[in-house]
Amino acid sequence: MTLTISKDAVQRALSGHAAIGLLASALLYIICLTGTVIVFYQEWQRIEQPGAPEMAAIVPDAVQRGVAAVLRAEKGRPATTHLYVHMPVDGLPRTTITTDHQAFHIDADGTIAMPEENAWSEFLLGAHYALNIPGFVGMTIVGIFGVMILALSLSGIVAHPRIFRDAFRLRARDNHGVGLADWHNRLSVWTLPFSLAIALTGSMIGLGVVGAYGLAAAFYKNDVEAAYAPIFGEEATPDATPAPLANVAAPLVWMAKNHPDLRPTYVILHDPGTRGQHVQLIAEHPRRLIYGETYQFGPDGTYHGKVGLSDGHLGQQLAASTYNLHFGNYGGLPVKLAYVVFGLALTVVVATGTSIWLSKRQRRGLREPRLRAGWDGVIWGVPIALALTFLTRLLIGNEAPLIAVFWVLTIGIPMLAVAIRPEPRPKRLLQRLLVASATAGLAIVVGRIVL
Repeated sequence: MTLTISKDAVQRALSGHAAIGLLASALLYIICLTGTVIVFYQEWQRIEQPGAPEMAAIVPDAVQRGVAAVLRAEKGRPATTHLYVHMPVDGLPRTTITTDHQAFHIDADGTIAMPEENAWSEFLLGAHYALNIPGFVGMTIVGIFGVMILALSLSGIVAHPRIFRDAFRLRARDNHGVGLADWHNRLSVWTLPFSLAIALTGSMIGLGVVGAYGLAAAFYKNDVEAAYAPIFGEEATPDATPAPLANVAAPLVWMAKNHPDLRPTYVILHDPGTRGQHVQLIAEHPRRLIYGETYQFGPDGTYHGKVGLSDGHLGQQLAASTYNLHFGNYGGLPVKLAYVVFGLALTVVVATGTSIWLSKRQRRGLREPRLRAGWDGVIWGVPIALALTFLTRLLIGNEAPLIAVFWVLTIGIPMLAVAIRPEPRPKRLLQRLLVASATAGLAIVVGRIVL
């Protein structure tokens, strides 16, 4: 028996297949664009809350007073299991204390200055890290897309054997998509080391969570913390018996005395106010990719050793280097600017790859203006959504529903482009909206700085 399928049914099936491919490309585009913007994560925090107190350094006793003050402000809330002190660093010269429930900036003398308000920066980090999906599901999805970038980069080299020989050949004038394809291929070659590094480290970060859960299930009786312990160190045995607050200043004094060349970035107080409390101090190591070494201290400030991220086994050092290599948190402003340039190039490669694909379909007679309009809505709609989300944060405040605003706009703009204006293409209209929204946000930021 022969199955007869109408030409219209085939066309609808092909369009559905193309729409699924467009959705995957859209998510990959969002991950690449937000990753580029989040390079300036520290700078965005300073823009969001320009009035927070800043300092080049803070004395240990002031940190102790700040911790005590923040814990007093916790009264009436469930007990905090982890308290974090962000120490002043070059990119973000602020001292911020975060508990399980709230966060405060503190002055140089240790008094509470104001609550921390960096909702847009955190939203942006969550969008890149996990597409704002809670739990490890979002991180897993992003990790899979990291593998996809890795596969696309390597397959692109194999599919174009002359790609390196033609690395500087650019036919700028478009001829049936030739110019666009040249830009796509050249940017792919020029950014190849960056793309491979970003894709590999992104995959490790995202899929590492899945690996940890798998190891925990197989070897550690579903204890995820035990699975992470060989790399990042073990948690001390908890003891909820009340006890005086741990000495947080002593580890900072010890570090200044024994390792004056290292700069503390975080102090972590586990189970504060209990007999099981202990302190971890994370310090940057100059000219190393690791985010820092973790030094362990007892509640009285006695040094108990270090985890080994700086000189332990290769797996530890590799894991500790993944984050800085992925986010560009090393080398200061020049490295950040380089990451932005290469990140934008990678974003353009993703955008043009899908545009080339749509053009090839059109040359084969599969003319689909709605799909092209939808992709225009993605390319220009996502940055519009980011700009309007930032504008919403500035106008409404830290409690603005940023995740909802971003995803409503990110989904709604392409849908409107498909439904309302598939022909002529909505590209120029969307570009004008992007310029207008970005200009409005910039004007408000400049106005706040000037005033």
